[in-house]
Amino acid sequence: MLRHLALGLSLFATIGLTMIAAHEPIEAPAPADSSPNRGLELLLSKAYLPSEFDDAVFENLWYAWEEPLRSKAATATPAERRRMAYARYGFTPRPDKKDDRRPLQYNLEGTNGWSPNCFACHGGKVARRVVPGLPNSHFAMQTLFDDVRLVKFFMGRITRRELVGSFFPLGGSNGTTNAVMFGVAVTAVRNRDLDFDLTRDVPKFLHHDMDAPPWWHLKKKRWLYADGSIENDHRALMTFLLSSQHNTAERVRGFEDDFRAIYRWMRTLEPPKYPYAIDDKVARRGQSVFVEHCARCHGTYGPGGEYPNKIVPLTEVGTDRARLDALSAEQLRWYEASWLSHYGAKKVNASPGGYVAPPLDGVWATAPYFHNGSVPTLWHVLHPDDRPAVWRRSEDGYDQSRVGLEITAHDSVPPSAKSPAERRQFFNAGDFGKSAAGHRFPDALNEEERRAVLEYLKTL
Repeated sequence: MLRHLALGLSLFATIGLTMIAAHEPIEAPAPADSSPNRGLELLLSKAYLPSEFDDAVFENLWYAWEEPLRSKAATATPAERRRMAYARYGFTPRPDKKDDRRPLQYNLEGTNGWSPNCFACHGGKVARRVVPGLPNSHFAMQTLFDDVRLVKFFMGRITRRELVGSFFPLGGSNGTTNAVMFGVAVTAVRNRDLDFDLTRDVPKFLHHDMDAPPWWHLKKKRWLYADGSIENDHRALMTFLLSSQHNTAERVRGFEDDFRAIYRWMRTLEPPKYPYAIDDKVARRGQSVFVEHCARCHGTYGPGGEYPNKIVPLTEVGTDRARLDALSAEQLRWYEASWLSHYGAKKVNASPGGYVAPPLDGVWATAPYFHNGSVPTLWHVLHPDDRPAVWRRSEDGYDQSRVGLEITAHDSVPPSAKSPAERRQFFNAGDFGKSAAGHRFPDALNEEERRAVLEYLKTL
């Protein structure tokens, strides 16, 4: 019984508010198959998960904010308050529907529900530009969940999903999420056909934060995830549909054509071009240095470029190992035998031993860096000894000289950050799973070579 209770807790806690709903998501009619953007249209219009909250809750979230933000919101207009909420939670306007009732990260479910979509983690902005498929380095999932729970409590609408969900960490820093453990939790109560199964043993949970990868890398990647454990495929994207009790195995399988279209659209994406000046002469020198020192793992670019999909052993790359330790061989073998991997037709590497060196197309836009989002700029990637212990990014600034997030660096989280929401605005590389150590390969370069490589990376 205790085992079943623990499994149930893990399921209900995963993704907090999306676990249990009194009704099923409203399904918008699927766009025509002939549309080249059908996948995008599905992501923007169809609710695959129940709503997390409704308009009334969203409009009252400011009551949960700490001072002086709450007092500022109290005197703000509804439009100003909405902009404040977007900034707090990492929401962005829809590029094609700027007056839409929902941000890019949510779809309308029913008459006033907020249903999360894939852009919650993959709909970010860089240098004030919203880019679908870009990691959302502003997303404050834990803060949003905490505020929703508090407002629902005072509105007399608290349910067991909010209470149980409070025990499962969603993300320790804004811009990162506990996504890997979400996947472990939602599959822990399913059998290999994805039917509910409460007889399975309680899995190991090693909670840690991850930085989302950009979608335009999908067309190059053999391995979908940072540890090289699961082969790239549209079904792997469907794992998080299992977080809803109403998404039965049959229902999930019924979404497969949609996710084929979504996957096809993702693979058409191209990285955004660097919008600022580039020193072409220095960049050409940087390309030569890159090919000599970096291409073995990260590949080559331009006509005839090749990407090796290389898994670099942890002993060589030396970055934080929490992600590698998080998935057990037993969990990966379950995945390989399940519907998600086409019952073994897709490759699963149960002992990857390291991390995949990612493609670097559009790398200028994808800060912060490393699989855990611990390094704020490419300059810091190239200067391992100068990586900040604690840093906080600005809302819209871009650091052109260091190529990455505009940040303020600190030795520790300032005492003025008293509330959990305020502390999550700071990335603390001393916390578990957040180390910025490793990737010492730039030590082989002199300062002139590092500057040249930095300039070249702007061109990718």
